[in-house]
Amino acid sequence: MIGLESSRPGAGLWRPRARKERRPRPGGALLPLRVLLFGLAAPLLLRRRPERFAAWLEKATAGAVRYEPRTAEELAHRVDVWLRAGWPLIRRGCLTRGAAQLYFLRRAGFPVSLRFGIGEVEDRLDGHCWLVLEGEPFAEKRDPRSIYTETWRIPREE
Repeated sequence: MIGLESSRPGAGLWRPRARKERRPRPGGALLPLRVLLFGLAAPLLLRRRPERFAAWLEKATAGAVRYEPRTAEELAHRVDVWLRAGWPLIRRGCLTRGAAQLYFLRRAGFPVSLRFGIGEVEDRLDGHCWLVLEGEPFAEKRDPRSIYTETWRIPREE
């Protein structure tokens, strides 16, 4: 019988399939649900006085988990995608997007801040908010500092 086992094609060549190492997605599997819930709650959160909103955000995002620069862009992009997917229930605009990205990026351990500014765009006064990571605008199509003058930031001291 020993001869039969060795005569089968592929005998002795079986190896367990190597598992693909999957890198965990930033924010976890429940990120879409958490982003949608945050986006729905954003109008209520943003009605608070700016100081109270900033204090709540700082408290809610305390205790950074990790800081992996290669995933900051991916996490910001995923938050933005899920906020857009929630339209028309979730308001569009820089304030909802900035607050949500700040919340989830700081919870993931990224030292981002949210900056608010006022500037003149097409002959009218306009406001904007944007994220800053390591002193540079983050997740923005163009540098808002050339158009908007910073007036306030979360966290307040830096």
